[in-house]
Amino acid sequence: MLDKIALVLAVIGAINWGLVGLFQFDAFAWMFGGSASIIARILYVVVALAGVWCISLLFRENAVLRDASDEV
Repeated sequence: MLDKIALVLAVIGAINWGLVGLFQFDAFAWMFGGSASIIARILYVVVALAGVWCISLLFRENAVLRDASDEV
């Protein structure tokens, strides 16, 4: 479950970075009162931690698939 939450947060962060890159629009900053607001900064850190967690998915994918096929 933690993997799915981290992946969703990483995707949300990627979409936000896409908006920044394409339109110079930071959705987190817009929703939470600027990029320096404490809520936006906390969200930036949470999304960054989720991205770091998702790095482990790159190395666990085969093991997860192998475990799932053993259950069948």
